[in-house]
Amino acid sequence: MGIAELNQENAVHTTVILATSADGKIADYQRSPARFPSAQDRAHLEAAIAPVDAVIFGAGTLRAYGTSVVIHAPELICQRQQRGQSEQPLQIVCSRSGKLSQGWRFFRQPFERGLVTTPTGKAAWGDRAGFRHIWTLSSAHSWAEWLTQLQTAGYTRLALLGGGNLVAQWLAADLVDELKLTVCPLLVGGKTSPPPVDGQGWWAADAPRLRLIDCRAIADEVFLHYQVQWPLHPLQN
Repeated sequence: MGIAELNQENAVHTTVILATSADGKIADYQRSPARFPSAQDRAHLEAAIAPVDAVIFGAGTLRAYGTSVVIHAPELICQRQQRGQSEQPLQIVCSRSGKLSQGWRFFRQPFERGLVTTPTGKAAWGDRAGFRHIWTLSSAHSWAEWLTQLQTAGYTRLALLGGGNLVAQWLAADLVDELKLTVCPLLVGGKTSPPPVDGQGWWAADAPRLRLIDCRAIADEVFLHYQVQWPLHPLQN
């Protein structure tokens, strides 16, 4: 079941939010934490996640930073409270292995946490504290089924922050509605520098299409907002 079917029940809406270099890289060739987005992009990211119920990201992203995004702007927190939301979205990390360090600052940040893992990963995490929710997936193709569980739990507006393999899996499953992309003014290069969408890829004729909703430039950065659409013919991975 894809996102279109879920949305027939007024269900889950997913926005991918990423920042890339001008040559389409989200980190350098050593996959170091990306520090190139500006203060404007940080404010853009906070504003983008402020309406959502949950923020989702891969374990590689968490390992790179050791933290996740916290909303600091008082007006955004106030807006969440007025909508009946918690001050911060639920932060959900996706980890097959479940091997995550409780020493990371992520586990001390002021938000509730969730874990999506495999049965093996859940056993590896064990009964340690740190997560309000732990969900298990039988395979990488179970994302749509998991979204129905999120819907039942009341999490219907989602922000997906990477990494590239996770974004590719959700796109392939037709689970992404929108893309908010910041293009940063630098060139990273490198064959091993990761792109915003990784995985096996698509034939050009079958690739997801983007319809531009908004485009803004602040200083040397460009902020792009797209709606994700698919060609009419079948997907081929």
